[in-house]
Amino acid sequence: MPELPEVETTRNGIYPHIKNKRVEEVIVRQKKLRWEIPDTLPAELPGHSFNHIDRRGKYLLLHSKKGILIIHLGMSGSLRIVAQDSPAGKHDHVDIVLQGGKVLRYTDPRRFGCMLWEQAPVESHPLLIKLGPEPLTKDFDYKHLFKVSRGRSAAVKTFIMDSKVVVGVGNIYANEALFMAGINPKRAAGKISKQTYVSLVHCIKEILQKSISVGGTTLRDFTNSGGEPGYFKQALSVYGRGGENCLKCNRVLKEIRLGQRSTVYCTQCQR
Repeated sequence: MPELPEVETTRNGIYPHIKNKRVEEVIVRQKKLRWEIPDTLPAELPGHSFNHIDRRGKYLLLHSKKGILIIHLGMSGSLRIVAQDSPAGKHDHVDIVLQGGKVLRYTDPRRFGCMLWEQAPVESHPLLIKLGPEPLTKDFDYKHLFKVSRGRSAAVKTFIMDSKVVVGVGNIYANEALFMAGINPKRAAGKISKQTYVSLVHCIKEILQKSISVGGTTLRDFTNSGGEPGYFKQALSVYGRGGENCLKCNRVLKEIRLGQRSTVYCTQCQR
């Protein structure tokens, strides 16, 4: 699944190509995604342009004067800029045709993503209103994690992947941040000290910033808006390396399931 750095990479990639470009047409080939694409979208969006793109967690928010297009990439979705005469493939479900001959194309083999059209204040949308703070902002700090974690028996890895606690810390980056901070992913979130959360917050921010700077993490289904994969996977310390040697102490990394997600850690380095 594309995680926060992949979504941010996509935002950065498409923004220069669509900013203030008038939408000429919206072509919907398959409207049955996670939720159906509203029938009003092809009628209401043409004639308007996107003047800004925000990201909230893993949601992209494409702002126009008419409304806001909310896009989630789901498990396998991607957005690319292609030429208007580029043939559509089996999984190319939506084309947003822009002035100048370019197309913003939404592709999603598994159809777990979404494309919704919102005209009310987007902050109050049911998908967004309960989201926690953005991890790269000042709102996300050790004080927040410590306060929210009190009394929580959930494993710390599960805790930081909860979008109501903090948005965008998906499985890959939770594994990596906990390794960097030296925290056993099975530890109860409510038993972790303030000082340990200071370290964890720092590591989450560093891991995400580093990944964004190099274009996201290469996953089987993800390529960025220009069609090139991200390269952060080359630098992963634990994710996907179960059974291999720890890069710090050389002990074999252990792989378990936490919250039905693959979790890899070092029993020596992470306490």
